[in-house]
Amino acid sequence: MNVRQLFLNHVGQTSQEPLCLHVVKAEGSKLWDANGNEYIDLIAGISVCNVGHRHPAVLDAIKAQLDKYLHVMVYGEFMETPQIEYATLLSAHLPACLNSIFFTASGSEATEGAMKLAKRYTGRANIISFKNSYHGSTQGALSVMGSEYWQQAFRPLLPGIIQLEYNNFDHLNNITEEVACVIAETVQAEAGVNVPQESWIKALREKCNQTGTLLVLDEIQCGFGRNGSLWAFEQFGIVPDILLLGKALGGGMPLGAFVSDKKIMDSLTHNPVLGHINTFGGHPVSCAAGLAGLKVLLEEKIIQEVKRKEQLFLQHLHHPMIQKVNSFGLMIAVHFDSFTTTKKIIDKLIERGVFTDWFLFASNALRIAPALNISDEEIVLACEQIKQVLNEIQS
Repeated sequence: MNVRQLFLNHVGQTSQEPLCLHVVKAEGSKLWDANGNEYIDLIAGISVCNVGHRHPAVLDAIKAQLDKYLHVMVYGEFMETPQIEYATLLSAHLPACLNSIFFTASGSEATEGAMKLAKRYTGRANIISFKNSYHGSTQGALSVMGSEYWQQAFRPLLPGIIQLEYNNFDHLNNITEEVACVIAETVQAEAGVNVPQESWIKALREKCNQTGTLLVLDEIQCGFGRNGSLWAFEQFGIVPDILLLGKALGGGMPLGAFVSDKKIMDSLTHNPVLGHINTFGGHPVSCAAGLAGLKVLLEEKIIQEVKRKEQLFLQHLHHPMIQKVNSFGLMIAVHFDSFTTTKKIIDKLIERGVFTDWFLFASNALRIAPALNISDEEIVLACEQIKQVLNEIQS
């Protein structure tokens, strides 16, 4: 039996038509399949590999930690050096009120932890989220997801969830003293790169201040330089009460975190004790990899090039079939007339050695979210292949 059939038979599936691309190697911004075909990777594991696949510094950190220990105890009991060093470096590059990092094993788990923290600290039950938002797919995260299409099959979900429209000033009046937290993506990724109006997100912050509601900003996709600053919220002049991290946090290894002020975070330590626990959160190998990845971002000045590379993409993404391009740093959505068109483009690009994807809430848009250190030559070549595919479809 071939590998494809074994994959379909024994690996739990997420769709009826998986890509079934058999990747055997990844390096930098390139992938290779079992047949030796090479691909420019425009996805980077959905914003995971911000410093590229298998960066030497990340590999060295993983290897060094392997020689010391792997999992030794459930999260929060032992003092593990990779966790401590990573939490310390993260805190040093965050606002002073975001000084306590609770590590999890994924972004979805970070969402779950943040929701519990907000309820515990405020003593309130209600939570506000936004339409076309994505915060993970576990039960709690699904409850605040902004799409009935994905929610309907799993109801009943958590009660007390109110969904508002992103960038709608009038809807902010729904934030009251009964709301524990408002959870929002700083930039809505799966909506096709929906960027907030600065005046709106500042009004959101002010409304939360007025009502004692905690503001949770989800930077699981847009953190770690993706939008041209280390944290996207820096570009809007606000600071959240709780920050969600994941994806690039682990440098290619599984890792998530929710971050807050220690006075807020400590509410999980009593009444009840062990208010939030997980076994593999902050795995030492993942923390070692993530620490190395963050140092690479900072020391190699990769983030400073993001806006320029965004403009290079935009310069080359012109074609009559393209309806619009939404972008914020190296988070780019190329919009077409339908999902049918986008899917056809994706399939043809794979045949030409370019790997890309679509968005959950904007299925008519082509996702571009490459490693932040993708080369100029790879950007130009990928854009040329996109335009050639569009010419082929149009003719």
